[in-house]
Amino acid sequence: MVMSNASSPGKAIPDGRRYLRTPQPLVFPVAAEKMPETGEHALACADLFTLVRAFVGPRGAVGSDQFVYFDPSDPSACLAPDLIVRIGASPELFPSWKTWERGAPHVGVEITSAFDASQLEWERKLERYTRAGIAEVVRFDPANQEQPLRLWDLFDGDLVERSLEGDGARLSDALGAHWCVRPHRELGQRLGLSLDASDQRPVLTSEEQALARIAELEAELSKHR
Repeated sequence: MVMSNASSPGKAIPDGRRYLRTPQPLVFPVAAEKMPETGEHALACADLFTLVRAFVGPRGAVGSDQFVYFDPSDPSACLAPDLIVRIGASPELFPSWKTWERGAPHVGVEITSAFDASQLEWERKLERYTRAGIAEVVRFDPANQEQPLRLWDLFDGDLVERSLEGDGARLSDALGAHWCVRPHRELGQRLGLSLDASDQRPVLTSEEQALARIAELEAELSKHR
């Protein structure tokens, strides 16, 4: 039996066209119940998002903690990175990211917490990052004093961990800046960016730029007192 014309929320059915059953569109949530988040983790994510979004500016899209979907037939195939970047995309904010509509993010960052620091959980995340096609994966563990930063690059469907020895080893190809780890008064360590490999030209947030300028002006005034 042929059904009458039906409505479909993502795509309009042409006038006069009929189907043998009512479309059942898949739902890709933009929010869901989450694991508890510590204040330190929330602050670290907000700090990194503010920094990277200001640095990228109109060059691309930056998101934090939104779902990234990578299979149009399976809403459970998703990630929720602490930071994603896609250079060349429109810089507006977005509720979720579907790779078949927007392309895979160029960068995905995970800031570890007590709830997801296990090796098994990380291996599961890496498998999803591989399936999502995210070209550069960054793992930052502020509690790890010996190895807080680890990087992976995607080669033909294979995420390979990068050696961090040598000049340029921490360069983000997409961002055009080097990942670096700096001390932080509240967090202990924070993930940042630098325009050079030795972290002598740090990328600053707008607030940090303003504070730096105030310090410069105060230094100039003190010379004339």
